[in-house]
Amino acid sequence: MNTGSNKPGETAVAADRTGTDEATAERALGSRAPEFIKARRALHLSWQVGVFVVGLAVVVAGIIMLPLPGPGWVVIFGGMAIWATEFVWAQLVLRWTKRKVTEAAQRALDPKVRRRNIILTSIGVVIIAVLAGIYLWKFGLQMPWKIKDQ
Repeated sequence: MNTGSNKPGETAVAADRTGTDEATAERALGSRAPEFIKARRALHLSWQVGVFVVGLAVVVAGIIMLPLPGPGWVVIFGGMAIWATEFVWAQLVLRWTKRKVTEAAQRALDPKVRRRNIILTSIGVVIIAVLAGIYLWKFGLQMPWKIKDQ
């Protein structure tokens, strides 16, 4: 395993940028494991395996919840957040996802888009109300499985 260091027991970790303006600077990439774990290579490797297994279990549970009842996407992103505590690739995926969600939220708040969504929702509600009115006019409050041939 290439740790970025020639000395045994050392690992390469991105520089800690504490004290920087949090609004402009994002957290540094790299492991969030405690220092005593990062100091020992075998312990750090077993820590990474444990984080990967726990994150994998959460992501698989989220994937199972996609077709079944449950918050599938929320659980999947929770598993990605678990992975992001240790793996740079997961941190980059989460940053990209946060950026895309923020962009989508900004687009949804655009007055033109909001007006279009309100108009489409109103049209949908009117169509459903008309269909419900036609059903009630024709059959009354009887359920469809109790309607006799007319």
